[in-house]
Amino acid sequence: MTPQLQPFAKLIIFAGIALVVFGLILLFAGKIPFLGRLPGDIFIQRKNFTFYFPLATSILLSIIISLILYFFRK
Repeated sequence: MTPQLQPFAKLIIFAGIALVVFGLILLFAGKIPFLGRLPGDIFIQRKNFTFYFPLATSILLSIIISLILYFFRK
């Protein structure tokens, strides 16, 4: 393999792994009982209107993903 293609090859491998992980998360997300129902998630339901913003869940997932990426970089 030529040295110019090595970064591209690593990018493709990382993208494939990320897609598999994302697919597994989507597959099993409904089976995690607390995901999407944490204190801090905003849920407003009115007569003809429903608003849901998973603020605490987003922050928790961001921290977990940041830690995973931090350990992969080391």
